[in-house]
This record gives sequence, C-alpha cells and structure tokens, in this order.
Amino acid sequence: MTYKQEEINPYHEGAKAEQVEQMFDNIAPTYDTLNHRLSWDIDRGWRKKAIQQLAPYKPQTMLDIATGTGDFAILAAQMLHPQRLAGADISEGMMAVGREKVQRLGLQDVISFEKEDCLSLSYDSDTFDAVTAAFGIRNFADLDKGLSEMCRVLKPGGHLSIVELTTPVSFPMKQLFRVYSHTVLPVYGRLISKDTSAYSYLTKTIEAFPQGERMQEILQQAGFKQATFQRLTFGICTMYLATK
Repeated sequence: MTYKQEEINPYHEGAKAEQVEQMFDNIAPTYDTLNHRLSWDIDRGWRKKAIQQLAPYKPQTMLDIATGTGDFAILAAQMLHPQRLAGADISEGMMAVGREKVQRLGLQDVISFEKEDCLSLSYDSDTFDAVTAAFGIRNFADLDKGLSEMCRVLKPGGHLSIVELTTPVSFPMKQLFRVYSHTVLPVYGRLISKDTSAYSYLTKTIEAFPQGERMQEILQQAGFKQATFQRLTFGICTMYLATK
C-alpha cells in the first residue's frame, strides 16, 4: 500500500502540487510562530534529537528536504558544522523567510536554499553524507518516490534522519491528541495564519501518514539497508534513522 497525498488533500480530489505550494506560501509569515505555539515549543527539542542522532557520523555535505523556513537546516548547521548544507523546498515563500534568518545568523556561506521537486531532485546520485527531513515528508504526493530520491542522492553508507508528527497509539494520549488535532489545532491555526484550510490539512496528513513499523518497511523498500525509529512525547512525534 502506498501513501498518496492526493487522497487527503483538502482542496479537491486529485489536487496538484501547485496548490500545496500556494498554501505554504500563504502561511509562510506565521509558520514558525504557529509551529512553536501549537507544539508548546516541544518541536525545538524534537529537532535537536533528530540532529543529534547524526552527530557520530560527522556529515560534511547535507541536504534538508522540505526545509520550509530553514529551522532544521539552521540548527543542523549550528550543531554539526557541515561544510555545505542545501535546503530544498517547493515553496519560495517559505524559503524567503529562511534566507532572511540565515543572513541574520551569518550562515549564508554554509546554507543555501534551492527550489526543488522533492519527488525528482536535480542533485547527482551519491552526493550527500546526510539527508534530513523535519515535519515535511507527509506532504509528499508520493512518499515511496520521495524516499527513493532521498536514498539516491545519499552517498553509500550515508544516513537519513527524519522527524515527523504522528498519532499516539496508546490510551489516553491517542484520544486526547485526536480531540486537540480536530479542534484546537485547526481553529488556532486558522486564526493566526488566516488560511482557512492549512491546519485542517495538517491534521489529515498526520492521521493518514504511515508510522512506526510500517514506516520502517517503507524506508527499506525505498532502498535503505536498515531503519530504526523512536517515538517521542507519548507518540505525538516519531524520529527515524535510516542507512543507505
């Protein structure tokens, strides 16, 4: 079974990638604020854990997929000190915010932002020591293809670190998260971002996205030799590490 983003897209059946791009362009100015508030700032700790699992491998060339406004890329550059880190995303609006942050922090010689179709990356095979993705791959129109591309651009022995929102599997967090994600999250997101669909879309992508053991299998089918996962904060978030 493959995960198809079209199945849960809020616009209409068979919606195009351009519509998802437009949605993220629209919410770009408030995206960082909302992420931190809606997760009670816990998302900062999740990102750190996902980067720390790459520290033993000392990657020098990195690619951050679905980089958005660059929070994960910036933290990775600060913690791991790679020579080069490329942030790839479909949304120019999100990356514009990221470029401003990188400039303010003086990281422009390390981090670059490039508009990319994450299902068909322009990079050569065996290019990067590490590939990362934080809270973005659930928006892929075709998860299998996206993960295969991430595997392709990794060097042999390179590592993929993913951190993604997931649905808790145990009582009572499973029930509490469902109430929160269907009431507080879309209403508050709509009020702050002024986008009527973005945070309802977020809830749908979280619920539809494969997780845990199923995601392990999908990573291995995409070409990774091994994959592990760890649930964080009662399963609200899951962290994966895969090796090419």
